[in-house]
Amino acid sequence: MTDHVLTRVANGTGVITLDRPKALNSLSLAMVRRLTETLLAWRDDASVDAVVITSSSEKALCAGGDIRFFHEAGHASPTGGSALLEDFFTEEYALNHLIHFYPKPYISLMDGVVMGGGMGIAQGGPETGLRIATDRTRMAMPEVNIGLFPDVGGSHFLSHAPGQLGNYLGLTGLTIGAADALYVGLADLFVPGAQLGELNALIDTTPGAQLVAAIRAFGAQCAGKAGPSALEGARSAIDAHFSAGSVAAIMASLENDGTPFAQKALAAMRQRSPLLMSVTHEMLLRGAALGVADCLRMERSLVRRNFEHGEVLEGVRALVIDKDNAPQWNPPTLGEVTPGMVERFFEPVWPAHAHPLKHLD
Repeated sequence: MTDHVLTRVANGTGVITLDRPKALNSLSLAMVRRLTETLLAWRDDASVDAVVITSSSEKALCAGGDIRFFHEAGHASPTGGSALLEDFFTEEYALNHLIHFYPKPYISLMDGVVMGGGMGIAQGGPETGLRIATDRTRMAMPEVNIGLFPDVGGSHFLSHAPGQLGNYLGLTGLTIGAADALYVGLADLFVPGAQLGELNALIDTTPGAQLVAAIRAFGAQCAGKAGPSALEGARSAIDAHFSAGSVAAIMASLENDGTPFAQKALAAMRQRSPLLMSVTHEMLLRGAALGVADCLRMERSLVRRNFEHGEVLEGVRALVIDKDNAPQWNPPTLGEVTPGMVERFFEPVWPAHAHPLKHLD
């Protein structure tokens, strides 16, 4: 499985290439461990000045976690969990934290699909790093579509997006392209896919210590080429609708707006898990007041509660296993979601001293 993560060092730059193209580089536990092992080694290696994460395929940087594995492991016990499942989320979130606070520039080439767990390894880089979008970038946090919530640090990076953009992306799960990613603050630079060959040559020939400056200069030549942002055009409507105090109030507001943009958002939300939309809404409220480590600890507890409840297992069944696209959400309607059901997800799973991510700071 470690063959799905290829590594090399050249000119002071460590390059990680995800190479699981048939699964759109979906992350397995073995891949998470290989990524962590590599980044820890390079963190303490004075000959590595910068890190680049990329893909062997233009179709995707990473489409997320391996949800087929989630389904199989989640059915391994009556409570919806297994040791491997526990390890996966603990180690994935620890990897997200490692990336976020990495002491060296971390550069993600977000070419193709970048969703879910892919966002966790692309968004979490330090301020010294870069997130590069292309005309093929298809970005989303679509977890509510499978009865999950925007994890891998989503409670932090979505809750800190301007205005209500994070709520919009988290509750609808809809996909955006490069222009919107730049507008929301989920990308730093745009490089057309046709020029990635030049960018890769630049990465290979530039000393790692000078790489960020060189890429910024390269990206400056492409400024404005991503085109207009649809989210910028709809920003006032997004802020108006998604500032309502609950998921039900947001959907009621959208129902009174006949514009195609509002109706598309509403149609998406009608397909999502009512309970997990409500959990996501509460999570983003809480996440806005938390640091990265506390966000990841909150998410780690939420994911345990989710598998205990079983919503994600049903979502994956409907979307990926049986492919009937008819999930039987529990409860089936938003009106049946009670505050107690939502609060249950936020009840501590472990005492603070025993939390599997207690070491994060």
